[in-house]
Amino acid sequence: MCVRKKWLGRSLGAAPRAHGLESEHHRLECRPPSPAEPGEEPDMGEALGSGPRTVSRRYLSSLKNKLSSGAWRKSCQPETSPGPGMQEPEEKRIVQELLETEKAYVARLHLLDQVFFQELLKEARSGKAFPEDVVRLIFSNISSIYQFHSQFFLPELQRRLDDWSATPRIGDVIQKLAPFLKMYSEYVKNFERAAELLATWTDKSAPFQEVITRIQSSEASGSLTLQHHMLEPVQRIPRYELLLKEYVQKLPAQAPDRADAQKALDMIFSAAQHSNAAITEMERLQDLWEVYQRLGLEDDIVDPSNALLREGPVLKISFRRSDPMERYLFLFNNMLLYCVPRVIQVGAQFQVRTRIDVAGMKVREVTNAEFPHSFLVSGKQRTLELQARSQEEMISWMQACQAAIHQIEKRNETFKAAAQGPEGDTQERELQSEELGLRAPQWIRDKMVTMCMRCQEPFNALTRRRHHCRACGYVVCARCSDYRAELKYDGNRPNRVCLDCYTFLTGNVLPEDKEDKKRGILVKASMAGSEQSLMCSFLQLVGDKWGKAGPRGWCVIPRDDPLVLYVYAAPQDMRAHTSIPLLGYQVTSGPQADPRVFQLQQSGQLYTFKAETEELRGRWVKAMERAASGGVPQGPNNGDLSD
Repeated sequence: MCVRKKWLGRSLGAAPRAHGLESEHHRLECRPPSPAEPGEEPDMGEALGSGPRTVSRRYLSSLKNKLSSGAWRKSCQPETSPGPGMQEPEEKRIVQELLETEKAYVARLHLLDQVFFQELLKEARSGKAFPEDVVRLIFSNISSIYQFHSQFFLPELQRRLDDWSATPRIGDVIQKLAPFLKMYSEYVKNFERAAELLATWTDKSAPFQEVITRIQSSEASGSLTLQHHMLEPVQRIPRYELLLKEYVQKLPAQAPDRADAQKALDMIFSAAQHSNAAITEMERLQDLWEVYQRLGLEDDIVDPSNALLREGPVLKISFRRSDPMERYLFLFNNMLLYCVPRVIQVGAQFQVRTRIDVAGMKVREVTNAEFPHSFLVSGKQRTLELQARSQEEMISWMQACQAAIHQIEKRNETFKAAAQGPEGDTQERELQSEELGLRAPQWIRDKMVTMCMRCQEPFNALTRRRHHCRACGYVVCARCSDYRAELKYDGNRPNRVCLDCYTFLTGNVLPEDKEDKKRGILVKASMAGSEQSLMCSFLQLVGDKWGKAGPRGWCVIPRDDPLVLYVYAAPQDMRAHTSIPLLGYQVTSGPQADPRVFQLQQSGQLYTFKAETEELRGRWVKAMERAASGGVPQGPNNGDLSD
């Protein structure tokens, strides 16, 4: 982020210690990390005592790590109890130091809120050189923090120390006020954004810079920059914990304040952890924003609630090319982005080719001798065959995907896997057929087949070329894939599909404009006699599906094709104009009052028929119900169904 780079490289001015600031004597080794920890490489201009220092995001990360590990607290070992000759108990001295540092801190907050903040607001309202909202964003909730410390925390500490001889305790006071320290989370969370805005508007607006420079040069600022003053609230809660911890250590074992002080210490620690969580959230959002910048800030993927789980390069195994192609993956908690690195990196580094929702996604290892370490990612939008650089990397990607899928399934009960029944494999096959068109298929690679996977005719370079069915992924010829069907995984847009998938997805009716092109599909004699059919008669074809004229059709369920209904124009025709595979259809009564009407319904397809008599309607309904359930209707020897 260019603004952030300006902030990291900005000179913050010399930092001599102002009069009245916090005492640091023997607790230097117990402090939270300074911007230049031993063993860490300092940022630009960060040498302590030798010039300007920067306040960077790495400082916050270091502070967070120290708070999480507790390492800086472990270095504070209990000291020996004060000797009997001392005139003042050690615990009172610590309370006095707490009060003195609190006074200095309130003075710093007064400078931030009543001087910097108010002067910038005044300039923004009068000159219109910069917006008021920018000033409010920079100082966040500093006014609330200042009011809390100046009107409540500091006066309570002062009263308790003034009455120390009668009430030698502070644990109860801190217990009462410690919950309010959680308001620091908002300030800490906003800290880096505030720093970036401060750097941007200092460069952008001369009046903005003039106000800040004027205040920084005043005696009240103590020769410190605004950035240094803004850092003070970030460090304050850990310093409360240091002083209170030392206070508890100095208390005698039977001191009346020991239990309250220990409880207060725990509450202060909780507030510190609350700020630590805010730092973590701030870093997460910053990382997320940087990722979105690398992806070009596309509207459909920018979401602050997302969490980046893994990113890295992979190879895409092509079904046409022999060499894998370099690609890049970003795995979020709710989506997998399949990206192509940009050759010319102006702004975005990657172009998003495909977004695959984690909901409904599946991942598995692929056994491929030609491409080791391969795995398959199958989602509703697309199926990808990918190759990792090593077995460990492949396993890591699969585990990350599985973890994301598991979290989605936990949050949404509708994606839980159905319990396996005794049919096992049958249920799995049914699940695959139910997902046809709902999930992007795995495409069969071109070189894995030499003939059409539907009609078994050999491929050649001129007259029979390879195509892929977008529903099942089979390699088929042009004749067998010259169909279009809407696929839900592709936003219900029409896609090239094979005849089998077209039949399944569209209700099993062949388009009229394809009749003459398809060899042998409907070229089937009508088998007018009852000896060649299980059921046949004239039925009136009712409804818009058949046209407004409501023609009669010669309907036949052949004996050699007992699960399909063929509709002819006449009993002697050699070609049917419609075929309807009956398996899976529901046979219902029609919406009209006429008892001779019945309907076939499945997957949005609806066909309405009208028989000449109620008795004939009953026989047709009986025959179709058996066919729809997969049973073969009985022939004339066991009850003639033909008319």
